[in-house]
Amino acid sequence: MKYQAIGAIFLLVSRGTYAFQKRDVVSNPKTPPVSVKGNAFFANNKRFYIRGVDYQPGGSSKVIDPLANPTICKRDIEKFKALGLNTIRIYSVDNSANHDECMKSLADAGIYLALDTNSPAYSINRKDEVSAHASYNEVYLQNVFATIDAFQKYDNTLLFYSANEVINEQPVTTYGAPYVKAVIRDMKNYIKARNYRKIPVGYSATDVTENRYETATYLNCGGSQARTDFFAFNDYSWCNSDFKTSGWDQKVEQYKDYSVPFFMSEYGCDKIRPRAFTEVEALYSRLMTPVYSGGLVYEYTQEPNGFGLVEIEGDQVRELKEFQIVQAAFKKTPLPADDGGYNPNGSPSKCPTKSANWLVRNSSTPLMPAGAQKYMQNGAGPGVGLRTGDKGSQWAGTPSTGWTEDKDADVDVVKNNTTAKSIGNVNFPRFGFLAVTICPNTRVLTSFLST
Repeated sequence: MKYQAIGAIFLLVSRGTYAFQKRDVVSNPKTPPVSVKGNAFFANNKRFYIRGVDYQPGGSSKVIDPLANPTICKRDIEKFKALGLNTIRIYSVDNSANHDECMKSLADAGIYLALDTNSPAYSINRKDEVSAHASYNEVYLQNVFATIDAFQKYDNTLLFYSANEVINEQPVTTYGAPYVKAVIRDMKNYIKARNYRKIPVGYSATDVTENRYETATYLNCGGSQARTDFFAFNDYSWCNSDFKTSGWDQKVEQYKDYSVPFFMSEYGCDKIRPRAFTEVEALYSRLMTPVYSGGLVYEYTQEPNGFGLVEIEGDQVRELKEFQIVQAAFKKTPLPADDGGYNPNGSPSKCPTKSANWLVRNSSTPLMPAGAQKYMQNGAGPGVGLRTGDKGSQWAGTPSTGWTEDKDADVDVVKNNTTAKSIGNVNFPRFGFLAVTICPNTRVLTSFLST
């Protein structure tokens, strides 16, 4: 198929000034841009269902960007095609590298990218309140925005994750929710300010009963620009089971009125081997498609946690038993040809109330650090990439100095003081716990966060 790079000129209006901004768009008819409509994704007016895998060769022990190495990505794309995938998720990329060749090869294969925007050295530090507050700064946001810059031009960039599994079953981690929401807001505002295509921005959550629903509704309540464009979560509860025994029927019921796309950013039993992947049939059936938009199998390569579909040995790829199981499950279950009974006219969620398991009081968010405002007008500039020994952003720059005043405000109504508007008691400091995924091995990360 013809792969086109199109130069587009846009008129940028900012603070009453006018400037021309040129933007390259890389298109392929096999991967038309995906947008959000109601609680579903659509491409060319046809509903888009995610069918993919989580992909990061090297895992947490050796973070590399497979899309910056055409030899690696082209090798693995052949396996993606054999599985019948339309999406891959990558947890860390080198935002200073060129990705044209690999993104073209993915597009030629009809495959989209779901991309996390953090990297090991550039992420929010969840160690304590002071660390989280300090790490939400303009140096961190510059690198997030630079990742957006690097991938916005590709029409097969499906979506951006702002963070992964920040909040878990421990109530103290819910202090991080306002920071997650702030990063979603900042990313959406940056995309808008730079006249980029409206690429969906959202969050990937851990599946814990203590606050999964509160997290989902919190990110979907309040002002429109701070609300998430989608909600994804990592679900390991179907263990060679069925729709009811796994509890998936209850999740469908609980989220039936959720107004934005909802899907599994990771799935596959974490207790039984080999995994049978009988959940695939349910996931793409009318039992779930009115609410769910598919999901991504965890994970492609065999890492120390043992969830891989293939094992990489040098330059060779060896298919493991679960590769054939997933392949057969996808072949048996074609993607729906219709709209799956989606809801085109849902309403935003009601903000959850403060409780023992949810310590957030309203939808107020920390104000974007003042030093990041220049990126909205001028662009983020070069990304820092994945540099060995990089001290990163966590204690760099200047953090936020205020919170949005009105619980329903988007970004512009703020009050600069030491009172948090959304977390804890009235006089709680204006900080919050926050963690982001700094490695693709989320089973290890979840254990770490639970300590």
